Amino acid sequence: MAEAKVPRREFLKTTTGLLTGLVVAGTPLALIAPARAWAVDLTAFTSSEAATLLAVSRTIAPHDKLDDAAYALVVRAVDSDATRDGNLQKAFKEGVGRLGADFAKAPENDRVAALKKVESSEFFQNMRLKTLQVLYATPMAYAYFGYEGEAFSKGGYLDRGFNDLRWLPEVPPEDSGPMPT
Repeated sequence: MAEAKVPRREFLKTTTGLLTGLVVAGTPLALIAPARAWAVDLTAFTSSEAATLLAVSRTIAPHDKLDDAAYALVVRAVDSDATRDGNLQKAFKEGVGRLGADFAKAPENDRVAALKKVESSEFFQNMRLKTLQVLYATPMAYAYFGYEGEAFSKGGYLDRGFNDLRWLPEVPPEDSGPMPT
């Protein structure tokens, strides 16, 4: 399988916006992000395969306003796992191949339909698990969802937001149950 290369001009044209994205260690191979430029060090996958993996992760856990850099951390973790395990790398490459070269650019409905066809595969199950494990354990996701982190080192939850329910709607008094007398 030939490695797909993204010309520099095409990359710069596609990645409009600020250059203050996330740069994660090493010699980066660029992934395409619509809002910011960022990179992930890849050893097991080409940049086009990584773009497909990012689209798979975003389709599995869709959050429209969560930056692609958070999903790139999933791709970095998958790449790391695939580098250590040749069988896993083969499963990921075959899964990406089954999805096709245009998967990352396809509309969401088409991506969902394509993933439903492979949801029983080792590829999909590994991607789903890694997406959930990595994506929701990142500081970017914490900030996006308003999670302030563990509370023990900050005095515990009792004195720090135990009853802070601004994210829930107010319950009408008639639905609140009996009031203490």
